[in-house]
Amino acid sequence: MNYIIDKENIKKRLDIYLAEKNADLTRSYIKKLIEEGNVLVNGKVQKSGYNLKENDTIQINIPKKETLNVVPEDIKIKIIYEDDDIIVIDKAKGMVVHPANGNYTGTLVNSLMYSHKDRLSTINGTVRPGIVHRIDKDTSGVLVIAKNDNAHKKLSEQFKVHSINRKYIALVKGIVKEDEFTIDLPIGRSIKDRKKMAVVYKNSRQAITHIKVLKRFYTSNVTLIEATLETGRTHQIRVHMAYIHHPLVGDEVYGKKDSKYKIEGHMLHAKLLGIIHPSTNEYMEFVSDIPDEFKELLDKLEKKEKVND
Repeated sequence: MNYIIDKENIKKRLDIYLAEKNADLTRSYIKKLIEEGNVLVNGKVQKSGYNLKENDTIQINIPKKETLNVVPEDIKIKIIYEDDDIIVIDKAKGMVVHPANGNYTGTLVNSLMYSHKDRLSTINGTVRPGIVHRIDKDTSGVLVIAKNDNAHKKLSEQFKVHSINRKYIALVKGIVKEDEFTIDLPIGRSIKDRKKMAVVYKNSRQAITHIKVLKRFYTSNVTLIEATLETGRTHQIRVHMAYIHHPLVGDEVYGKKDSKYKIEGHMLHAKLLGIIHPSTNEYMEFVSDIPDEFKELLDKLEKKEKVND
């Protein structure tokens, strides 16, 4: 596809202009095309935020969809809700959402390819069919999957404008003093370790987390919190809590290793997800109970607290 910029579109951002011209493509997919060099302006690669000039010539190359190379696997998953547009999953702790380096099997996508092959959106390609958003491997709880491209686009837009209602339960180290507060600190790739995210003020994006204390376990020096996401950055809750010196219990990436509780991975659970249904436009809310491991640890903490009262 080729476009020549007229006076009416001068100074528009490249990604916005292409989104207007291609209603069937999401902004995230257009951005990906630009970043991967599939969009040329006057024969050169430009950034998404490039301001268009009169007579600029834009060339777009949309790669052909690859043949699916994700191996379907008969892995049981818990489905909370399903209709013609969406699947709502209660993801187990320890399951990776989609194949990536080091995890090509045993993922949620491998399972979905076995149970829902050819009934998932294609927008995110062959490795992430249906995947609109992710939660970490060691985070359990609610996740929504798109079964068609229209549902995918409408859900993606909700995530983009932060209209999704997302609440998490987390156990963090230390006694959090304030009952309720908001963390508004930008998150980007760590300068010290590119594999990690961090609170940084350059090449970062706004990140807002609302925190509410549910229970303080003074004897064990840990706090149970509810975290509501206003934005959805990678590792947002983990990074924000570590930054204010309350890393998640079990989080060896953003906190120190602690074998005290004999658990695998961090204690974080996606408790609630509220969305506007892509077809009916009705608000729907899905809830997941905390997993047994989490419950058992809370029971132990509660008993220890009572003994020391």
